[in-house]
Amino acid sequence: MKYRKLGSTGLKVSEISFGSWMTYGHTVGEDIGAKLIDKAFELGINFIDTANVYERGEAEKMLGDVLPKYPRESYVLATKAFWPMGDGPNDRGLSRKHVTEQLNASLKRLKQDYVDIFYCHRYDPETPLHETLRTIEDFVRQGKVLYVGVSEWTGAQIQEAMQVADKYLLDRIVVNQPQYNMFYRNIESDVLPVSEKNGISQVVFSPLAQGALTGKYRLGQQLPQGSRATDPKTNMWIKGFLTESHLRKVDQLDGIAKELGMSLSSLALAWILRHDSVASALVGATKVSQLEENAKASGVVLPQEALDRIEEILVQP
Repeated sequence: MKYRKLGSTGLKVSEISFGSWMTYGHTVGEDIGAKLIDKAFELGINFIDTANVYERGEAEKMLGDVLPKYPRESYVLATKAFWPMGDGPNDRGLSRKHVTEQLNASLKRLKQDYVDIFYCHRYDPETPLHETLRTIEDFVRQGKVLYVGVSEWTGAQIQEAMQVADKYLLDRIVVNQPQYNMFYRNIESDVLPVSEKNGISQVVFSPLAQGALTGKYRLGQQLPQGSRATDPKTNMWIKGFLTESHLRKVDQLDGIAKELGMSLSSLALAWILRHDSVASALVGATKVSQLEENAKASGVVLPQEALDRIEEILVQP
């Protein structure tokens, strides 16, 4: 496993990180969840990601039952807040009240004294940026948070946050967590340039397009039983990637992967890691074998000829 610096900090994170979205507390039970964490550490993955809203805290609870057996200095742990955690008017957003209550609740569920990274899970237009950033700054001073991050913010929102942080001498954002993969490249136009200018790394989620870039789903074939695409609770996230156009590209990309002697998933992850500003690609798994396969992408440098051919495929209608 290779490691990269997170933004302008001295923190080093594994190129492949392990997430709990749509798995822990849903499709992954405690036994498998523990085995996956054990395998992640065995593979050199030191970066674990979760959020308060994942199964309304159940994902954090599962991690809280496993992680404490490992030395705290051996891993980097991230969580988030923004989305509703109740029905009340203050049970959502990035107000001082909600962020404070949710961070403390997350630490309790995770059985931790601090998290390495705290993400603002979305931008909150109803709360002044100064209020949110000052609140997280207070947590940094208390030792409950080490680094500040955001998720799915636009380039303009990130730039605004940096200006507010500099004006009030607050800790700057060092990491953004956006969706990014071969089929979803929105960050390339504004988020990446703004982030690179400000020393902000990307830790990307859905790098395999919810599984569409694993080769599991093929044009003209029935959806595999028990797959994410057949789960009514999660298929809303993947069905947009299972179009005829995307699946046709999957076949072509798989041909390039075979020529290079790697799996399609390794090709897709290595393609993402071609960006120096991407610190880590965040993967989920329900099987140990999936995690092992994804970890193989670390350190892979794709030849320019392959990158050019991939681009020709991706720009096709």
